[in-house]
Amino acid sequence: MNIRDIARISGVGVSTVSRVLNNHPDVKESTRENVLRVIKESNYVPNNSARILKQNNTKNIGVLVKGVFNPFFSELINVIGNKINENKYTMILQQNDYVLEHEVENIISFVKEKRLQGIICLGGNFIDLDEDSFKNIDVPVILTSVNTVSPSGRDKYSTVGINNLQSAYDATDYLIKKGHKNIALMIGEENDFCVSWWRYKGYIKALKDNNIEPNDENLIIGDYDSNIAYKVTLDFLKKRKDITAIFAISDIMAMGVAKAVIDSGLIVGKDISIVGFDGMNISRYYNPGITTIKQPMEEMAIKSVEILFDLLKNKCENQHVLLDTELIERESCADLN
Repeated sequence: MNIRDIARISGVGVSTVSRVLNNHPDVKESTRENVLRVIKESNYVPNNSARILKQNNTKNIGVLVKGVFNPFFSELINVIGNKINENKYTMILQQNDYVLEHEVENIISFVKEKRLQGIICLGGNFIDLDEDSFKNIDVPVILTSVNTVSPSGRDKYSTVGINNLQSAYDATDYLIKKGHKNIALMIGEENDFCVSWWRYKGYIKALKDNNIEPNDENLIIGDYDSNIAYKVTLDFLKKRKDITAIFAISDIMAMGVAKAVIDSGLIVGKDISIVGFDGMNISRYYNPGITTIKQPMEEMAIKSVEILFDLLKNKCENQHVLLDTELIERESCADLN
């Protein structure tokens, strides 16, 4: 199946298919939909680079990002790119922000289209991995800052991350030990069954271990966005005068929460305590400084690249690495004791 076949089946010219593939605006919407339908039904994987096709052996490493606008991933990408360059390879960056499912299919398409020698995935929901997930590609796959809930097929890919459950437990337990019982949790996306799910589980476990009954009404969705976090927190605080603390599972959302607390006429670190997650500089320089769980960003990035190139050189098997986090205490939390 090639572009001429797609054109023939769609009843259009090759140039029209090319314009659809390259997202040109000068294509009728009905024609675009028809061509995209044929492409999907034919399982056609377009190759946007003739130069890559002509090469017998590329030196390209792909980085597929779910959350490319997240400053946390931006810092990881910077380190990863430098390390790939040091190894005389080229990083090809592709965002995956607008696809809610089919994560594995996106990896396979990316690898084949760009003839990648390996791929690092930052973020994403990999909830249905099994022994056959990556059978159609034979390059190293590294899932970084991803917690998959799939127990099978773990010899087919590597992971680098943190213990999200334990880290969220530590953050929640820290607030409880400061006398807080009515603690709200702000997660990222509603359908995030990886990072948000594990941090939610850690939050619930800490409550139960301290004999505090979890309340579903204390769950807020901030969509990993400061503006959305700000708006939903404003609404939440109007209804819930009993809340004394909010644990936001990213520093980006914690900034929005803090702004909403202030604009509600309350004081951060006195009326409402806030804990964030990631350990980004923005949380340090906010006033007051936001207590946060610090992730080892640089170590995470370096380890991902090291494993990838060790796999390329047949120096190791697939690995699953958990790195330590650290609770950084600042001025955003009141001690109610």
